Amino acid sequence: MASDCAAILPAFMTHTIWPGHPHPLGATWDGKGTNFAIFAENATAVYLCLFDDEDAETQIQLSELSNYVWHGYLPQIGPGQRYAYRVAGPYEPEEGQRFNVHKLLLDPYAQAIAGDVQHGAAIFGYPVDNATKADRDLDFSALDDSELIPRCVVVDPTFEWEGDRHPETPWHRTIIYEAHVKGLTQQHPDIPPALRGTYAGLGHPAAITHLKTLGVTAIELLPVHHFVAYPGHLVSVGLRNYWGYDSLGYFAPYSGYSPQGSHGEQVREFKEMVKALHQEGIEVILDVVYNHTGEGNEFGPTVAFRGIDNQAYYRLVEDLPQYYMDFTGCGNSLNVCHPQVLKLIMDSLRYWVEEMHVDGFRFDLASALARELYEVNSLAAFFDIIHQDPVLSTTKLIAEPWDLGEGGYQVGNFPLLWSEWNGKYRDTMRDFWCKESHCRLGEFAFRLTGSSDLYESNGKRPHSSINFITCHDGFTLRDLVSYNEKHNEANGEDNRDGESYNRSWNCGAEGETDDPVVLEIRARQQRNLIATLLLSQGVPMLLGGDELGRSQQGNNNTYCQDNGLAWLDWNLAPEQKDCLSFVQQMMAFRQAHPVFWRRDWFQGREIHGSGVDDIGWFNPDGSEVSDADWQEAEAKTIGVFLNGEEIPEPDSQGQRIVDDSFMVLFNAQAESQTFVIPESLSDRPWQLILDTKTAAGFVELAVEVVGESLVVGGRSLMVLTHLHG
Repeated sequence: MASDCAAILPAFMTHTIWPGHPHPLGATWDGKGTNFAIFAENATAVYLCLFDDEDAETQIQLSELSNYVWHGYLPQIGPGQRYAYRVAGPYEPEEGQRFNVHKLLLDPYAQAIAGDVQHGAAIFGYPVDNATKADRDLDFSALDDSELIPRCVVVDPTFEWEGDRHPETPWHRTIIYEAHVKGLTQQHPDIPPALRGTYAGLGHPAAITHLKTLGVTAIELLPVHHFVAYPGHLVSVGLRNYWGYDSLGYFAPYSGYSPQGSHGEQVREFKEMVKALHQEGIEVILDVVYNHTGEGNEFGPTVAFRGIDNQAYYRLVEDLPQYYMDFTGCGNSLNVCHPQVLKLIMDSLRYWVEEMHVDGFRFDLASALARELYEVNSLAAFFDIIHQDPVLSTTKLIAEPWDLGEGGYQVGNFPLLWSEWNGKYRDTMRDFWCKESHCRLGEFAFRLTGSSDLYESNGKRPHSSINFITCHDGFTLRDLVSYNEKHNEANGEDNRDGESYNRSWNCGAEGETDDPVVLEIRARQQRNLIATLLLSQGVPMLLGGDELGRSQQGNNNTYCQDNGLAWLDWNLAPEQKDCLSFVQQMMAFRQAHPVFWRRDWFQGREIHGSGVDDIGWFNPDGSEVSDADWQEAEAKTIGVFLNGEEIPEPDSQGQRIVDDSFMVLFNAQAESQTFVIPESLSDRPWQLILDTKTAAGFVELAVEVVGESLVVGGRSLMVLTHLHG
């Protein structure tokens, strides 16, 4: 079926248009007018739609075509102008083509988008009234969706950065805080109400002060690319997309996080936020979703890429192009095999670094980007291009190293320059401390020391491992120690959504309780997990709110909970204040001692002549861990010695680094455990500085260890120190 514009579009209004240029793509204002350029390889015609203050639509055909880019220049058109596109071509879903000029389309290169896509029948390219028809997407819908589609906005890119510079925190000194723009600030009492839930709120001194006193060096934001906020399955149950993992605009900061945003103000507000964070030495890392879009599968809406050029932008099933390859579980996969899609991704990344000054990216379901044919390929063009790019190759690059396709779990396999969310670290540390789980002792040791088994052989360093216990996707830390089962009933899916195997332990009661014994164990387990995270080699990542003891009432999939369930609550009970204080002290402790953030791997030998190896592993009786011990799956006790005098790498000025030495004694079993000081270390004076058995955790005044042994309480850890010199 042809999607013919002539018979169905309103009469064109006269407007001066010059040929313009095919690059750069998007809407580019030069001070006198705006150049519009859009890639649509298989289209037969492209219409630029301008909207005035009354939202009246003026359509202008772009007749210039260069290398599949449709373009034109409009003098007198400038910042604040709202626009979109209509694209003509065949509607032949069985051939992979889904053009429909009745659908207003967002510019993939739009730098600002005003408003949200509203759910309704008109946004679909096919009639939706026959939901039981299996191939209903083959039918054509002539409903116009203009009233349901937001407008793109021409942006003035000028901004006074006042000498802003990237903090460039070294990887080994980095501590990441994962947060949601709205969730972090929506209920903060010291942020003005009008700014809560916005970029401006995150850039407010109250928010930044929390990050600074906490001790983090980087904030990793859940998606800020403009996204589908109101998918149909959520609208029908009165919910909305909270997390934002359904991108539509890869250059546009989401307007919902702006107190204004109708004329592109969100771009300036985002820049102000970044500048404010940089002034305090805090880096900004964006969680980006280039693996799929918010248009879903063949039954999804037509609001951007699908209507511009479905065949080019999406991976279609080779012999059945009516259907989409889906490596993400979200209905579609972007076609990274197409050079224009690769260009879109690279242009977007460079834009956020060069124009918006962000410091790095965390790539959602990154394995999907490495699929050139079907298998995951670590040498895919996507990685080659990034490695050769002088801008992107110097930013922080983090992979979520899996997707939902066959062979998608790729922890440890991403190439140089990439760090990874280390899912094995998460699972191992949960298993070690969880009552019902078992963890091989050797596995625990690998994860604690940076996961050399995953990263050392291919030339990487410990910072390749992004260590985390919890993240946005799953239980919060408090819920991890409060629930055995997920409780996602509020999501409207009868508790079917979310991960069912969480490696959690409720410490004796499911959910909220006033049992003091259970509450004490839970608080201790939170201290154990936080301490383990911050004593591990690699880059620690803390889920925003875990420092406050935040609960989501057992919901481990709050993707649709844009409410108090997912927002941080700053009204803290005494035990939550204790948790915050402990996390602050642990972060300061880590940053003060370079033995916990070594740049290179432990070597298991003497380096600088201290007479003792750089690391040692000991059983509770003081004997060295044997090869057989490493295979023990039910062991819950181990001691590790970290030699501060045997750090091989120099500091930034080439001077030798010398630190105090430490023994960390782990006891994850319920019973107390006596630990004997190893004979090789018994001639050194040791002081107890941390005991998670106590509510404070840190010992106010270091306690001299007397004798050859000490007792570590059940489900707790101790840190002993030998002061250098």
